[in-house]
Amino acid sequence: MRRALPRSGGAHGEKKAMSKKLFVGSLSWGVNDESLRDAFSVHGQISEAVVISDRDTGRSRGFGFVTFEDDDAADKAVAALNGTELDGRTLRVDVAQAKERTRGGGGGGGRRNESGW
Repeated sequence: MRRALPRSGGAHGEKKAMSKKLFVGSLSWGVNDESLRDAFSVHGQISEAVVISDRDTGRSRGFGFVTFEDDDAADKAVAALNGTELDGRTLRVDVAQAKERTRGGGGGGGRRNESGW
């Protein structure tokens, strides 16, 4: 027995706004979550702004992510802010790409038999 799947979007074909995450690179060491949010919030509603820090030192790794509530606002922010300056550094702003997860942590070595394994 087949079930009907719910339709995406709202009534009468309304387009539902989706969130879009942006990668922000080349951040100066002085930029924090709040200043990153402030720089991008003029372009739309932000659900999250985070500067990635080193887990051992706590120091910024020089990049972060900003998640917009609306795809159009995110696209406008990329167009407006990519190549602009924030705190003395020229920003690189682009749509974030999902990181591919790989199985295992490496290793290697080991001998293979004649079949290649």
